[in-house]
Amino acid sequence: MKPAQTAPTEMTFFARFESDILAGKKTITIRDESESHYVPGSVVNVSTLEEGRAFCRLKILAVTPLRYSQLNDFHAQQENMTLPQLKSVIEDIYPGQEYLYLIEYQLVS
Repeated sequence: MKPAQTAPTEMTFFARFESDILAGKKTITIRDESESHYVPGSVVNVSTLEEGRAFCRLKILAVTPLRYSQLNDFHAQQENMTLPQLKSVIEDIYPGQEYLYLIEYQLVS
């Protein structure tokens, strides 16, 4: 029997997303399976991927499997970008990945 995986307590974002997260304009993130183990109800410390600078805390609301082919305008709106921009960003970060995870969160003040 595999030991239970500990819920992650850290999450990183590219620095370019920091202002949208802090302004409440970006309310989801889309990750691959390696970053899908967040637990709804938990709070994570958030830092920039590039320099590891902490900038906020987020409460995880939900983690839902999502296919790349299911991405739509609503997801793009939650990411504060257009659908073509979102698809391009996902393709850059996770090239060729069809199976992804939608992580919904809210800013903890």
